[in-house]
Amino acid sequence: MTPYEQVLAELPAEIVVNDKDIINGYTTDFRKKYTGESPALLRPRSTEEVASIVKLCNLHSVALVPVGGNTGYCGGATPDESGQQLLISLQRMNKIQEVNADNLSITVDAGCILSEIHEAAEQENLMFPLSLGSQQSCQIGGNISTNAGGVSAVRYGITRDLVLGLEVVLPDGQVLSNLSPLRKDNRGYALHQLLIGAEGSLGIVTGASLRLFLPAASRVTAFLAINEISDLMPLLAKAQRYTGEAVTSFEYISGASLDLLFARQT
Repeated sequence: MTPYEQVLAELPAEIVVNDKDIINGYTTDFRKKYTGESPALLRPRSTEEVASIVKLCNLHSVALVPVGGNTGYCGGATPDESGQQLLISLQRMNKIQEVNADNLSITVDAGCILSEIHEAAEQENLMFPLSLGSQQSCQIGGNISTNAGGVSAVRYGITRDLVLGLEVVLPDGQVLSNLSPLRKDNRGYALHQLLIGAEGSLGIVTGASLRLFLPAASRVTAFLAINEISDLMPLLAKAQRYTGEAVTSFEYISGASLDLLFARQT
Protein backbone atom coordinates (compact mmCIF):
# COMPACT_ATOMS: atom_id res chain seq x y z
CA MET A 1 0.00 0.00 0.00
CA THR A 2 1.39 3.38 -1.00
CA PRO A 3 1.56 6.24 1.56
CA TYR A 4 -1.37 8.09 -0.04
CA GLU A 5 -3.42 4.87 -0.06
CA GLN A 6 -2.79 4.56 3.67
CA VAL A 7 -4.08 8.09 4.17
CA LEU A 8 -7.20 7.45 2.08
CA ALA A 9 -7.92 4.19 3.92
CA GLU A 10 -8.07 6.03 7.26
CA LEU A 11 -10.37 8.84 6.10
CA PRO A 12 -14.20 8.80 6.01
CA ALA A 13 -15.33 7.62 2.58
CA GLU A 14 -17.77 10.56 2.41
CA ILE A 15 -14.97 13.09 1.97
CA VAL A 16 -12.90 11.19 -0.61
CA VAL A 17 -13.61 11.79 -4.31
CA ASN A 18 -12.15 9.26 -6.74
CA ASP A 19 -14.07 10.35 -9.83
CA LYS A 20 -11.43 11.23 -12.44
CA ASP A 21 -13.70 13.69 -14.22
CA ILE A 22 -14.03 15.72 -11.03
CA ILE A 23 -10.36 15.39 -10.11
CA ASN A 24 -9.24 16.47 -13.59
CA GLY A 25 -11.04 19.76 -13.03
CA TYR A 26 -8.29 20.61 -10.54
CA THR A 27 -5.19 19.11 -12.16
CA THR A 28 -4.78 21.80 -14.83
CA ASP A 29 -4.36 25.44 -13.88
CA PHE A 30 -6.62 28.28 -15.08
CA ARG A 31 -4.25 29.35 -17.87
CA LYS A 32 -3.66 25.73 -18.91
CA LYS A 33 0.08 26.13 -18.52
CA TYR A 34 0.56 23.44 -15.87
CA THR A 35 -0.94 19.97 -15.63
CA GLY A 36 -0.38 17.33 -12.98
CA GLU A 37 -2.00 14.21 -11.58
CA SER A 38 -3.68 13.26 -8.33
CA PRO A 39 -5.29 10.02 -7.14
CA ALA A 40 -8.02 11.71 -5.07
CA LEU A 41 -9.73 14.93 -4.10
CA LEU A 42 -10.56 15.41 -0.43
CA ARG A 43 -13.61 17.53 0.46
CA PRO A 44 -13.77 17.97 4.25
CA ARG A 45 -16.89 19.31 5.94
CA SER A 46 -15.30 20.96 8.98
CA THR A 47 -12.08 22.33 10.40
CA GLU A 48 -11.76 19.15 12.46
CA GLU A 49 -11.77 17.04 9.31
CA VAL A 50 -9.17 19.32 7.71
CA ALA A 51 -7.01 18.85 10.80
CA SER A 52 -7.40 15.05 10.61
CA ILE A 53 -6.40 15.05 6.94
CA VAL A 54 -3.33 17.17 7.59
CA LYS A 55 -2.26 14.99 10.54
CA LEU A 56 -2.53 11.82 8.46
CA CYS A 57 -0.65 13.33 5.53
CA ASN A 58 2.06 14.52 7.89
CA LEU A 59 2.26 11.06 9.51
CA HIS A 60 2.62 9.26 6.17
CA SER A 61 4.70 11.97 4.43
CA VAL A 62 2.08 12.61 1.77
CA ALA A 63 2.02 15.96 0.00
CA LEU A 64 -1.27 17.84 0.17
CA VAL A 65 -2.24 20.50 -2.39
CA PRO A 66 -5.00 22.93 -1.32
CA VAL A 67 -7.26 24.01 -4.19
CA GLY A 68 -9.85 26.79 -4.33
CA GLY A 69 -11.80 28.06 -7.30
CA ASN A 70 -8.91 27.21 -9.66
CA THR A 71 -8.73 30.79 -10.92
CA GLY A 72 -5.12 31.55 -9.97
CA TYR A 73 -2.52 32.49 -12.57
CA CYS A 74 0.61 31.07 -10.90
CA GLY A 75 -0.04 27.31 -10.82
CA GLY A 76 0.30 27.09 -7.05
CA ALA A 77 -2.84 24.96 -6.72
CA THR A 78 -1.83 22.44 -9.37
CA PRO A 79 -0.37 19.06 -8.29
CA ASP A 80 2.85 17.78 -9.80
CA GLU A 81 3.09 14.92 -12.31
CA SER A 82 3.98 12.20 -9.78
CA GLY A 83 0.36 11.21 -9.13
CA GLN A 84 1.22 10.91 -5.44
CA GLN A 85 -0.12 14.24 -4.16
CA LEU A 86 -3.62 14.53 -2.72
CA LEU A 87 -5.87 17.50 -3.43
CA ILE A 88 -7.96 19.15 -0.73
CA SER A 89 -10.89 21.46 -1.47
CA LEU A 90 -12.84 23.43 1.14
CA GLN A 91 -15.85 23.98 -1.14
CA ARG A 92 -18.15 22.22 1.34
CA MET A 93 -17.06 24.64 4.09
CA ASN A 94 -18.95 27.61 2.68
CA LYS A 95 -21.02 29.15 5.47
CA ILE A 96 -21.38 32.83 6.29
CA GLN A 97 -20.90 32.50 10.03
CA GLU A 98 -21.79 36.04 11.09
CA VAL A 99 -22.31 39.53 9.72
CA ASN A 100 -21.73 42.13 12.43
CA ALA A 101 -23.10 45.40 11.07
CA ASP A 102 -22.20 47.33 14.24
CA ASN A 103 -18.57 46.23 14.08
CA LEU A 104 -18.39 46.38 10.26
CA SER A 105 -17.13 42.81 10.05
CA ILE A 106 -18.06 39.46 8.58
CA THR A 107 -16.87 35.99 9.61
CA VAL A 108 -16.92 33.27 6.96
CA ASP A 109 -15.72 29.77 6.11
CA ALA A 110 -12.77 29.63 3.74
CA GLY A 111 -14.79 27.91 1.02
CA CYS A 112 -17.17 30.86 0.60
CA ILE A 113 -17.36 32.24 -2.93
CA LEU A 114 -16.28 35.88 -3.01
CA SER A 115 -19.50 37.08 -4.66
CA GLU A 116 -21.55 35.43 -1.89
CA ILE A 117 -19.63 37.47 0.67
CA HIS A 118 -20.49 40.59 -1.34
CA GLU A 119 -24.17 39.61 -1.26
CA ALA A 120 -24.16 38.92 2.49
CA ALA A 121 -22.62 42.34 3.14
CA GLU A 122 -25.06 44.10 0.80
CA GLN A 123 -28.01 42.64 2.70
CA GLU A 124 -26.84 44.76 5.65
CA ASN A 125 -26.24 47.78 3.39
CA LEU A 126 -22.50 47.27 3.71
CA MET A 127 -19.75 46.26 1.30
CA PHE A 128 -16.73 44.00 1.16
CA PRO A 129 -14.39 45.83 -1.24
CA LEU A 130 -12.26 42.99 -2.60
CA SER A 131 -13.38 42.73 -6.22
CA LEU A 132 -11.90 40.44 -8.90
CA GLY A 133 -12.82 39.27 -12.37
CA SER A 134 -13.22 35.75 -10.98
CA GLN A 135 -15.41 36.71 -8.00
CA GLN A 136 -18.26 34.44 -9.11
CA SER A 137 -16.08 31.35 -8.60
CA CYS A 138 -12.98 32.19 -6.53
CA GLN A 139 -13.03 31.26 -2.83
CA ILE A 140 -12.04 33.59 -0.02
CA GLY A 141 -9.54 31.04 1.32
CA GLY A 142 -7.72 31.20 -2.00
CA ASN A 143 -7.93 35.01 -2.04
CA ILE A 144 -6.30 35.08 1.38
CA SER A 145 -3.70 32.45 0.54
CA THR A 146 -2.63 34.36 -2.59
CA ASN A 147 -3.08 37.82 -1.04
CA ALA A 148 -5.28 38.83 -3.97
CA GLY A 149 -5.06 42.46 -5.08
CA GLY A 150 -8.35 43.35 -6.74
CA VAL A 151 -9.48 46.50 -8.50
CA SER A 152 -10.21 48.54 -5.36
CA ALA A 153 -6.72 48.44 -3.88
CA VAL A 154 -6.14 52.19 -4.20
CA ARG A 155 -8.88 52.96 -1.68
CA TYR A 156 -9.23 49.83 0.44
CA GLY A 157 -5.92 47.99 0.07
CA ILE A 158 -5.36 44.39 -0.95
CA THR A 159 -6.55 41.25 0.83
CA ARG A 160 -3.93 41.62 3.56
CA ASP A 161 -5.52 44.92 4.58
CA LEU A 162 -9.02 43.43 4.82
CA VAL A 163 -8.37 40.48 7.17
CA LEU A 164 -9.04 40.89 10.89
CA GLY A 165 -8.43 37.30 11.98
CA LEU A 166 -7.96 33.78 10.68
CA GLU A 167 -8.56 30.16 11.56
CA VAL A 168 -5.79 27.98 10.10
CA VAL A 169 -4.82 24.32 10.24
CA LEU A 170 -1.03 24.19 10.65
CA PRO A 171 1.22 21.59 8.94
CA ASP A 172 1.19 19.29 11.99
CA GLY A 173 -2.61 19.37 12.22
CA GLN A 174 -2.90 21.85 15.06
CA VAL A 175 -5.61 24.50 14.70
CA LEU A 176 -4.62 28.13 15.13
CA SER A 177 -7.90 29.94 15.77
CA ASN A 178 -8.21 33.69 16.01
CA LEU A 179 -11.45 34.70 14.31
CA SER A 180 -11.96 37.64 16.65
CA PRO A 181 -12.99 40.67 14.58
CA LEU A 182 -11.34 43.01 17.11
CA ARG A 183 -9.90 45.98 15.21
CA LYS A 184 -7.67 47.59 17.80
CA ASP A 185 -5.72 44.45 18.65
CA ASN A 186 -2.15 45.16 19.75
CA ARG A 187 -1.50 41.80 21.44
CA GLY A 188 1.85 40.35 20.47
CA TYR A 189 2.52 38.86 17.05
CA ALA A 190 0.03 39.28 14.19
CA LEU A 191 0.39 35.66 13.09
CA HIS A 192 -2.45 35.88 10.59
CA GLN A 193 -0.39 38.36 8.56
CA LEU A 194 2.35 35.75 8.19
CA LEU A 195 -0.16 33.28 6.75
CA ILE A 196 -1.73 35.68 4.24
CA GLY A 197 -0.08 35.15 0.87
CA ALA A 198 1.68 31.94 1.96
CA GLU A 199 -0.33 29.85 -0.57
CA GLY A 200 -0.87 27.00 1.87
CA SER A 201 2.82 26.51 2.61
CA LEU A 202 2.38 27.45 6.29
CA GLY A 203 -1.12 26.12 6.81
CA ILE A 204 -4.59 25.78 5.31
CA VAL A 205 -6.97 28.70 5.95
CA THR A 206 -10.35 27.37 7.12
CA GLY A 207 -12.07 30.57 8.26
CA ALA A 208 -11.65 34.33 8.29
CA SER A 209 -12.95 37.51 9.89
CA LEU A 210 -13.00 40.34 7.36
CA ARG A 211 -13.49 44.09 7.35
CA LEU A 212 -16.65 45.60 5.91
CA PHE A 213 -17.24 49.18 4.85
CA LEU A 214 -20.09 51.59 4.33
CA PRO A 215 -20.93 51.93 0.63
CA ALA A 216 -20.22 55.20 -1.14
CA ALA A 217 -23.17 57.58 -1.37
CA SER A 218 -22.38 58.22 -5.04
CA ARG A 219 -19.93 57.03 -7.65
CA VAL A 220 -18.30 58.72 -10.64
CA THR A 221 -16.30 57.04 -13.40
CA ALA A 222 -13.94 59.05 -15.62
CA PHE A 223 -11.90 58.05 -18.67
CA LEU A 224 -8.94 60.40 -19.11
CA ALA A 225 -6.09 60.66 -21.61
CA ILE A 226 -2.47 61.53 -20.84
CA ASN A 227 0.42 62.31 -23.16
CA GLU A 228 3.27 60.82 -21.13
CA ILE A 229 3.46 57.95 -18.67
CA SER A 230 5.15 60.37 -16.27
CA ASP A 231 1.81 62.22 -16.02
CA LEU A 232 0.14 59.19 -14.48
CA MET A 233 1.12 59.48 -10.81
CA PRO A 234 0.60 63.26 -10.60
CA LEU A 235 -2.90 62.68 -12.00
CA LEU A 236 -3.67 60.15 -9.28
CA ALA A 237 -2.23 62.45 -6.62
CA LYS A 238 -4.49 65.32 -7.78
CA ALA A 239 -7.54 63.06 -7.85
CA GLN A 240 -6.79 61.88 -4.32
CA ARG A 241 -6.41 65.42 -3.02
CA TYR A 242 -9.60 66.68 -4.65
CA THR A 243 -11.69 63.74 -3.43
CA GLY A 244 -10.22 63.37 0.06
CA GLU A 245 -8.57 60.05 -0.87
CA ALA A 246 -11.89 58.63 -2.04
CA VAL A 247 -10.54 57.25 -5.34
CA THR A 248 -11.42 53.55 -5.38
CA SER A 249 -9.77 52.33 -8.57
CA PHE A 250 -7.12 53.78 -10.85
CA GLU A 251 -6.29 51.73 -13.93
CA TYR A 252 -3.90 52.48 -16.80
CA ILE A 253 -4.63 51.31 -20.34
CA SER A 254 -1.83 51.70 -22.87
CA GLY A 255 -2.35 53.14 -26.34
CA ALA A 256 -1.31 49.81 -27.85
CA SER A 257 -4.02 48.02 -25.88
CA LEU A 258 -6.68 50.48 -27.03
CA ASP A 259 -5.53 50.14 -30.64
CA LEU A 260 -5.86 46.38 -30.36
CA LEU A 261 -9.34 46.71 -28.85
CA PHE A 262 -10.57 49.06 -31.56
CA ALA A 263 -9.07 46.87 -34.28
CA ARG A 264 -11.03 43.84 -33.00
CA GLN A 265 -14.28 45.84 -33.02
CA THR A 266 -14.02 46.95 -36.65
